[in-house]
Amino acid sequence: MSGEPAGLVIRPYEDADWPAVWRIVEPVVRAGETYPEPPDLDEAAARHWWIDAHRAVFVAADATDGTLLGTYYITDNKPGQGAHVANAGFMVAAAAQGRGVGRAMGEHSLEAARALRYLALQFNMVAVTNQASLRIWDALGFTRVGLLPRAFRHPTQGLVDAWVLYRWLGD
Repeated sequence: MSGEPAGLVIRPYEDADWPAVWRIVEPVVRAGETYPEPPDLDEAAARHWWIDAHRAVFVAADATDGTLLGTYYITDNKPGQGAHVANAGFMVAAAAQGRGVGRAMGEHSLEAARALRYLALQFNMVAVTNQASLRIWDALGFTRVGLLPRAFRHPTQGLVDAWVLYRWLGD
């Protein structure tokens, strides 16, 4: 797929990737600033949540040495009559933040969602404090369709609002 910055390869997740993916996922979950999962989530539960419960999982790797810099999943937002709308989650390794990895995965996810025959992509809860993600989704054409008052419990800022974001992929 196109849109990857030089030196970055985005590819499907492989089982051997899990230790490196866990090194990305664990600190993000422990921080409790962007995902509603419990900060004390153990590794087995995290693997089930991030890998097993989703339709497709991808990793972003340094093209030079293969170091994993980020990961994302795509899944049905809802089953049955809502299964044509995708949901996704994204994480970037702390050392790779600010290098375009998140945006590259976001662009890749739009193509991957289309390839999986989704007609739209929806994020159900993006905390207003997650400004880096909001900048990416705004730039990629997502619409902020609803604000959920005090929907996210931030570890230092308390109850904060969260956005529902949507982008139609069909037509």
